[in-house]
This record gives sequence, structure tokens and C-alpha cells, in this order.
Amino acid sequence: MKNIVIVTVLIFSLFSYQTNTLASTHSREVYEKTGHVFWEVNTNQKIVALTFDDGPHPIFTPQILDILAKYNAKATFFVAGNKVIRFPDLLKREVKEGHEIANHTYHHIYGNMTSEKLSSELEETDKIIKKITGFKPSLFRPVGGYYNDLIINTALKNGKVVVLWTWGQDTRDWADPPVSQICNTITKGVKPGNIILFHDWHGSEYTQTCQTVKALDTILDFLYKNGYKCVTVSELLYRSTQIIPDTYEIFPI
Repeated sequence: MKNIVIVTVLIFSLFSYQTNTLASTHSREVYEKTGHVFWEVNTNQKIVALTFDDGPHPIFTPQILDILAKYNAKATFFVAGNKVIRFPDLLKREVKEGHEIANHTYHHIYGNMTSEKLSSELEETDKIIKKITGFKPSLFRPVGGYYNDLIINTALKNGKVVVLWTWGQDTRDWADPPVSQICNTITKGVKPGNIILFHDWHGSEYTQTCQTVKALDTILDFLYKNGYKCVTVSELLYRSTQIIPDTYEIFPI
């Protein structure tokens, strides 16, 4: 019976993933033309955006903030509402230290959702962030980076700019790879205008260690020695050579 349940769960998960993938009826280039969906930006300035998903984490987020402060680096935290409500003081610290807060849904649900459900997730997260910080975030990152017309349309209708990340600049740190692998992912391929993906909700609470924390100092040291400045996603967009249109296209679903 246990094996049947496991197989059923795996089949359902695979189906959800395939359904979500098949629903992506437009290419990255088409979405980018809306001016409201970004993987990276065009710029001649040596600036990049560090982004952290899924937090805040009570142990590792403070450590990450300490390292960012050491280099005067600014980052964008794509937070989950159900974590924010548990650790509001960390959100306050992020804002106080000049970092940006963005929406990563409330329950961090993978796979397909109805437009109504996604809107609810966005609104619930916006509400708790505004209650703590006094403002509503304008940026949104889909969970797992999964997107399709429904997700994009719903985000845009909710007034969000959709932010993914630069292909090749995904550290996959959530899988706890060796620190050297995380560092090499960034240092060997980074370019101006990149949006770099990290996670601050992973690691071992038992040993209080996180591969992202261990790698971050080395990565920031490399970036700054090579003339890069780490800015928020909003600043990266503002300083890019791209022009964001006043209107956007809604894709048929």
C-alpha cells in the first residue's frame, strides 16, 4: 500500500510538471518583448543582481546579511509569505540594510495553479509584507522558475514585474553541492547585467551550516576584485539600456 501511495504521488508530481511545461506556449523572447519579464538586462556597466529565494531563514539569512554588509552589497530577497509571518524581524532588517523585498508566493506551491489561486498567493504575501514594511513589492518570481501564459498573465494583472534569472547563473545551492561548485558557477560565467540565483532557505539546522553562506564570501570577493557592484533587481532594471513599455500584452490561454 505504501509503495502504491509513493508511485501515485510521483505520477501526480510528474503530471503537474509536464502540464505546466506544456502550457508554456511562448518563448522567452516573446515574454521579454513585453518589457515586464526578465532573465537579465542589457548594460555596459559592471553591475549584477544577487537574488535569494524561499526565506527568510532564522539561522542562515542573518549570516547572509552579515556577509552582504561586509562588501556593501545589495540583494533582492524573494520571500515566501509563510516564512515572513514567522520571522518578521528579519524582513525588517533586510529593508533597513537597503535590500529589496520581492514576492515569491505565500505557500511556495510548485506546478500549475489557477489564476485565482495564484492571485490569492500574491495578494496574501503582499499583504503581510506591507504590514511589516509599509510597502507592497512590485517584483515576483514564480516558484521553481516555472512559467506559462497563465502565470505570466496573472502576475502582470496583479501589477508585478516577473523576474527569473540568467541562464548559467543558477547555483542550484538548494541541492547542497560543494562550495567550490557554487563558486565556479558564478565566477566562470558572470557578465554585466546578470541576475544570479541563490536560496537562503536550505542547509542543515542541526549543524547550522549552509553551502550558500560558505560560498558567498568568496563570490563577493571575486566580484568586487573584478570591478562588479551588486545592486537590487530594481536598480539593475533602472540602470539597464532596455526600455520598459507602459503597456503589456496579455497572452491567450
